[in-house]
Amino acid sequence: MDENLDDVLAAVGPRLKALRLRRDVTLTALAAATGISVSTLSRLESGQRRPNLELLLPLAQAHQVPLDELVGAPATGDPRVHLRPITAYGMTIIPLTRKPGGIQAYKHIVPAGPVEEPNPQVHEGYEWLYVLNGKLRMVLGARDLVLGAGEAVEFDTRVPHWFGRADGQAVEFLSLFGSQGERMHIRARPAAGKSPGT
Repeated sequence: MDENLDDVLAAVGPRLKALRLRRDVTLTALAAATGISVSTLSRLESGQRRPNLELLLPLAQAHQVPLDELVGAPATGDPRVHLRPITAYGMTIIPLTRKPGGIQAYKHIVPAGPVEEPNPQVHEGYEWLYVLNGKLRMVLGARDLVLGAGEAVEFDTRVPHWFGRADGQAVEFLSLFGSQGERMHIRARPAAGKSPGT
């Protein structure tokens, strides 16, 4: 393994501990906030447990810091936010929000390819999807829907759900996700005294 990577990983534990102490948070409180056991948190901080994304992402969210801060990524010198795409579930997911916690926005790009067999999943949260291009197939509980460009759907992610390309063609969509069940509020009526179209 690259020595530089070893050094980066070795520095994560002390950085996590310093951040927790600076925020005056106990291991027990942090375990409750992240769902990570006290013993795992303790081993992470002492360097006895190797950090991974599964552990670091909830910690970054709990501490309300970017993931870069936990791993000590060097500053680029460029003040612009550089969003790093994630490839998962056969699609490219581009984060559109930087601040951890609260409602998160993403752009999803599913490339053209074979229509996949749905594999519904459940997790905590609430999600809103808006199709930009193509046709999105969405399985939500017992429903099997096809959404076209300009259509939106919102749902509780505790209901088994899956989404992917509907017809083998590429599809792009936006999502807003609240891990704590936050819901998006839309004002859809015209301002007082105005009729639609004026």
